Amino acid sequence: MTAFIRQVFPDAAVTVIDKTGTQDHLIVRVTSGGFLGKNLLDRHRMVYQALAVPMKDGRIHALEITAKTPEEVNT
Repeated sequence: MTAFIRQVFPDAAVTVIDKTGTQDHLIVRVTSGGFLGKNLLDRHRMVYQALAVPMKDGRIHALEITAKTPEEVNT
C-alpha cells in the first residue's frame, strides 16, 4: 500500500496498520506536503485515489485514514 501512496505523494511518510489481522481492514497514516491547503475531505479523496487499484480489486475492504502535513505533525 505504501508504494501506491508514494506514487502520488513522493514525499510521504506512510504508516499502514492491519487493523483486524485480515490484511484488508487498514489504518493508513500519511504525512505529506501535498496536503497543504487541502481540507480533510480533499485529503481523504487524494488518499482514496492513490489506493484506487487495491480498493477496486478487493485487497482493501475498509480503510481508516489520517492525512496531515509535516507542519501539522510537528506542532
